[in-house]
Amino acid sequence: MTDQDLARGTGTALWSQIAERLKRDIMSGNREPGERLPTELRMAEEFGVNRHTVRRAVAALAEQGLVRIEQGRGTFVQESVIDYRVKKRTRFSENMLGHRKEPSGRFLAIREEPAEEAVAKALELRKGTMVVVVERLGEADGRPISIASHYFPKARFPSLPDVMRDCGSISLAMERLGVGDYTRKVTKVTARVARAADARLLQQSPNKPILMTEGINVDGSGRPVEYSVARWASDRVQMVFEPGA
Repeated sequence: MTDQDLARGTGTALWSQIAERLKRDIMSGNREPGERLPTELRMAEEFGVNRHTVRRAVAALAEQGLVRIEQGRGTFVQESVIDYRVKKRTRFSENMLGHRKEPSGRFLAIREEPAEEAVAKALELRKGTMVVVVERLGEADGRPISIASHYFPKARFPSLPDVMRDCGSISLAMERLGVGDYTRKVTKVTARVARAADARLLQQSPNKPILMTEGINVDGSGRPVEYSVARWASDRVQMVFEPGA
């Protein structure tokens, strides 16, 4: 790519020509999914334009869903969207492994707090009843996919914080605490603008919407054991409901 590639003075904006060249590279397979594009400075030098022109071209590709801009990391060719399957038994790790993605993540916080109205209603508790809250960042092949807030009734699982820190897994922690099998009762999905903190953790543009899911898991007797609120990177995940599975 050099400045001779651009048709100057033709009435077609330089940023549009750059965007079209990059798009052709992506669509033809010359740039692989997940590949990081050169820096703005590097492309500006190669095309003989200023960085603002390159930035506008990249922004146009991001709007088309061809690239993703990760704060502090760079710009990457967009990969295929993960079909996150919502079934009777929905587990993050199983979903990622089903797409040959390596599941990982980390706890952002484990704390106890009085249940707000929505949490209390979902867990069939009185408002203000103490709950255990687990905040977790979920990743696939090292890429952030979701930020989830999980709520559990403290009276039923008083040792949950210690067990969670020990095993590092919600499903394993529940098994240790006597709930070896729990199923999804309900899942709600909405879209909204990302909060600044969520956008930073998900490594996406602050003006890009996210998916938000609310879920209730119950034990074999139908008693709620967990209420979750998760925020998902909308350009990396789509929800696929399989109610009979």
